[in-house]
Amino acid sequence: MNNLIGYNWKNASDGKIIEVTNPATGNLIDTVPNCSIDDVNEAVGVAKIEQKKWAEVPMHKRADCIYRFVDLVEKNKDRLAKLLSDETGKPIREAIAEIANVGIGAKAFAERAKHLYNELIPAGQEAGQEKCMQITVRQPIGVVVAILPFNFPSDLFCQKVPPALLMGNSIIVKPSNYNPLTLIEYVKLMIEAGVPAGTIQILTGDGPTVGQELAANPDVHLVSLTGSTAAGIQTMGTCSKNLTHVMLELGGNDAFIFLEDGDMDLAVKETIWGRLYNGGQVCCASKRFLIHNSRKQEFIDRMKEIISKLKVGDPSQMDTDMGPLINVQAAERVEEYVNKTIAEGATLVCGGKREGAYYYPTILDNVTKDMEIAKDMEVFGPVIPVIGFDTEEEAIEIANSSSYGLCGNVITKDYSRGMKIAYKLECGGAIVNGASFYRSFEMPFGGWKHSGIGNEGVLTTLQEMSRLKTIILKNIL
Repeated sequence: MNNLIGYNWKNASDGKIIEVTNPATGNLIDTVPNCSIDDVNEAVGVAKIEQKKWAEVPMHKRADCIYRFVDLVEKNKDRLAKLLSDETGKPIREAIAEIANVGIGAKAFAERAKHLYNELIPAGQEAGQEKCMQITVRQPIGVVVAILPFNFPSDLFCQKVPPALLMGNSIIVKPSNYNPLTLIEYVKLMIEAGVPAGTIQILTGDGPTVGQELAANPDVHLVSLTGSTAAGIQTMGTCSKNLTHVMLELGGNDAFIFLEDGDMDLAVKETIWGRLYNGGQVCCASKRFLIHNSRKQEFIDRMKEIISKLKVGDPSQMDTDMGPLINVQAAERVEEYVNKTIAEGATLVCGGKREGAYYYPTILDNVTKDMEIAKDMEVFGPVIPVIGFDTEEEAIEIANSSSYGLCGNVITKDYSRGMKIAYKLECGGAIVNGASFYRSFEMPFGGWKHSGIGNEGVLTTLQEMSRLKTIILKNIL
């Protein structure tokens, strides 16, 4: 597939390509351009020109483009879900669900944008201002760059692209090299829906070249990145040279706290959902399982029984529970982290097996709070490290010992206890009686500490992707 670079669909200027393979089979699906610095400069130059024109388009017409895009995705949903499953390795059931989310997220941003009204500060609110009116307006921020990860490309496209366009910005999409094909199709559908070429573009290529060159360009006004903490720190450093605004949703090592009075059925159900969905390749997945010592063995036994019945295999089959990770290297990294934790003294309960890009669901017992996996080792795969605790204070201490602070959760039948713990967790989202893997389009989603800067969601993104101006009518009254 070609990229939309400037006004045309074309190859990289130097002809270099990237191969996109199916992680389940290793078969080549397609190739995409490996864009050059010249391609980046062309894209930004066109985006700067077209943004001025797009900003003049009335809000209702911009919203109509988004609604038409949603309709086109719905019309092509089967084809898109198969492509997403093939290039990502996620089970087809999960791919179908992710494609279906487009209608939820994109429409919500359009509805919010059409009702994001300006504000008036009435005359006389403070001494000396009796004859002046102050009006706040929101204007486009300019050229937006969206850098997307591999794990939820469709969902995150909807978190970044529709709001950027709705607020009058142009946008350049930089997808993951591992699975860019679905997003290239999305950009084609955006053009078909009426968004002009140049107002939206898509560039594939190596992060140090395409991603960082986009971030370094002085004509880029906002970089919205979802990815690793290392990538976020690098991008923020690059953007700082031009004071370019950043929105960063980064890594996490979320704590799952199960108190002695918790509902075990609920805990098991939420663990399957909150840790094994998408093969555990989720930023806000529960990754550290803090289980009260009086219930720890019960939790392990129940989880082992459920895991033994899960079907790991061909993601194209509707009855498959878990497919491969995004590639062999990702599975090897999980294998390395598991082996390192066992070497530190943890006990392998089940799993611990890799076959190519597949890594089987794994439970580790006897994990202690001083091990790396209990703090800052983010395992992006289906691994459940179990850490015992005796008191609430101990659980909170372990949960907050990480440099990450994306999300966290607590399972308890006492909502009062749950709320008190939720307030004490040092993270951007805290779930009571559910896994930390919880993200609605409406909510402001963002991390504390090394998990990010800014909040993304219908409640906040439109403001993040626009600039606030105050217009003063002095002595008008």
